[in-house]
Amino acid sequence: MTSTRLDGKRVLLTQANDFMGPALTEVFGRLGADVIADTRALADDPALPARIVSEAGHIDVLLVHLALPAPATPAGDIDDAEWREVFAHLVDPMPRLVAAVLPQMVARGQGRILLMGSAAALRGQKRTGSYSAARGAQLAYVQSVGLELAPQGIQLNAIAQNFVANPTYYGPEVQANPRFQERLKRDVPLGRLVSAEEDALFAAYLCSDAAACFVGQVFPVSGGWALR
Repeated sequence: MTSTRLDGKRVLLTQANDFMGPALTEVFGRLGADVIADTRALADDPALPARIVSEAGHIDVLLVHLALPAPATPAGDIDDAEWREVFAHLVDPMPRLVAAVLPQMVARGQGRILLMGSAAALRGQKRTGSYSAARGAQLAYVQSVGLELAPQGIQLNAIAQNFVANPTYYGPEVQANPRFQERLKRDVPLGRLVSAEEDALFAAYLCSDAAACFVGQVFPVSGGWALR
């Protein structure tokens, strides 16, 4: 029986202090992975993604984990500076990380790459033009490059999440807001936030040997919000 554990796998996690980083570090470690939790921001130095991969050494799983508080800017007010900043944080590091890790994965004929993305790319929301565009670019990249890498034994997939408990987007102060609680009841069929552990456990499954059949796929994790 193929295992859903991660024993002995070396996992590189980027931006590990933010977004889903703490939960991913804890859950992947509990399931046996050796997690290399890098906390550096990747937006300001184009050479940093390759350096992070080089410093990590052997990598079985790359978790492309990038986060930025989402601007809430009306479409007519989105300027070049905001657009560039959002894409610099959420999009530009991704192909650099993938390009840096591919040589070793191709040489071994196996590897897993999982993007921790956003369901904001799957369902429209007002005042999120720059953020949703960047998250959409992430998913388009995964769907395209996933097809390219599969014949080489490398699976590239994505989780597209929203309404998942995490410190970047749904911290304690947001969750305690009565208006947010009403929004959960109104907009999320599940009626609550997906827990960080539930999300991280699904990510771990997608990176395990048991999940070897997924190619360039985007998996919504949003308590049903993305499907409405």
